[in-house]
Amino acid sequence: METEMTSKRTREILKLLDEKYTREYKCYLNYQTPWQLLTATILSAQCTDARVNIVTKELFRKYDTVEKLAYADQRELEQDIKSTGFYRNKAKNIIACMKVIHEQYHDEVPSDLESLTALAGVGRKTANVIRGNIYHQPSIVVDTHVKRISGRLGLTKETDPVKIEYDLMKVLPEEHWILYNIQIITFGRTICFARSPKCEECFLQKYCLEYKEKNKKERDKKGETKEK
Repeated sequence: METEMTSKRTREILKLLDEKYTREYKCYLNYQTPWQLLTATILSAQCTDARVNIVTKELFRKYDTVEKLAYADQRELEQDIKSTGFYRNKAKNIIACMKVIHEQYHDEVPSDLESLTALAGVGRKTANVIRGNIYHQPSIVVDTHVKRISGRLGLTKETDPVKIEYDLMKVLPEEHWILYNIQIITFGRTICFARSPKCEECFLQKYCLEYKEKNKKERDKKGETKEK
């Protein structure tokens, strides 16, 4: 379903993303069960997916059920996840989160936004990862790449993740919501870096407001130099 506000320009951007990265659904965090993806996503805050995947390889062998994580010793879990950063808070949240899933939801991760965001350590971003990847519900995940690149492409002027999410819900067709996140992660990791993006190699260059602004400044600078 295409939203009324999906512009020709936005459709062109999505078409180029589809052509470059395909419409294949893939998750960059390794998991086999919904609770494992939830745990991995909590660990991924301020940490790379690659590091999380190294940690969870051993973590999910040691804690192979929701119950084992729910009743884990917090200090021991802290050491198990230490390399992901913010490990004390993450360990506390994971244990609290898994206790609710075990005791209230009988080891099933809930699918609705309200229940998910009521869990310890779960905000809208994490909830939407679960809703989109596990339950295939149209969801927009605003991570650091989506935040940065959506602004550069002029799809939002907001900086708050929740406001960005609502902006993107208005301008992107529903079937592209999770797909957009997957494609933008790849784009952000390979071309559109936060610092020193590869603008000359970018297939979305003509749609980038930041690139246009940078070019304008350079032209103005050259004009000033000539006048002198």
